[in-house]
Amino acid sequence: MRWRPSRRNLFGAAAAGGVAPTLGGRPDTGATPAPPMLPAGAVETRFDFEAGGLEGWTTVTGQWAVEELTGAPSGARALVQRATRNAFNVIVAPPSPFTDIDVSVRFLPISGREDASGGIVFRFADDKYYVIRVNALENNFRLYDYDGGRRQLATATVKPPALGQWHQLRILAVGDRIQGWLNAVALLDHRDARFKAGRVGLWTKADSMTAFDAMVVRGTKA
Repeated sequence: MRWRPSRRNLFGAAAAGGVAPTLGGRPDTGATPAPPMLPAGAVETRFDFEAGGLEGWTTVTGQWAVEELTGAPSGARALVQRATRNAFNVIVAPPSPFTDIDVSVRFLPISGREDASGGIVFRFADDKYYVIRVNALENNFRLYDYDGGRRQLATATVKPPALGQWHQLRILAVGDRIQGWLNAVALLDHRDARFKAGRVGLWTKADSMTAFDAMVVRGTKA
């Protein structure tokens, strides 16, 4: 695992084409709104899992480990979740709690009969959090909040991401505005003010076996 603090903005505008974006789960009838800007002073941390294990990470639920994985985007290793009997599997990254954040990660849905998902957790505190997730067995991309149970906040219809292939998730949360991307296509734009600050992490559901790599976290420390 290698951390490289910087203040570069790695993300450009969302790619054109693909599945039509939605606003808070409703079809967008015009241009996709421009993403909000992170405040000045946002710091960046990268995780590529090539030079270390999970020092500083917090496993909430699941069986998470750094493994050798052929074809990993950052090299030869990736973070893999292999538990199959939990409702949800969550691991939280070590950077300090953030208010506004911009997070991207590459994920590989390996297998799953009930679920084959990958997600980004954000504003995690006291076991409460938001999560965006996509499932290789379903045609939807969704935003939830979690506080002892999930509550769906927004959804978009997508082509299910193929099993055995790498895909990219990205979440941007500035104030109460939350935007989500799948494979560089903007799909969700929603407002919710329930959770204001917390850590970021990764998520799977049920029997999903999923790999993650090339995680980039930019945020304003709480």
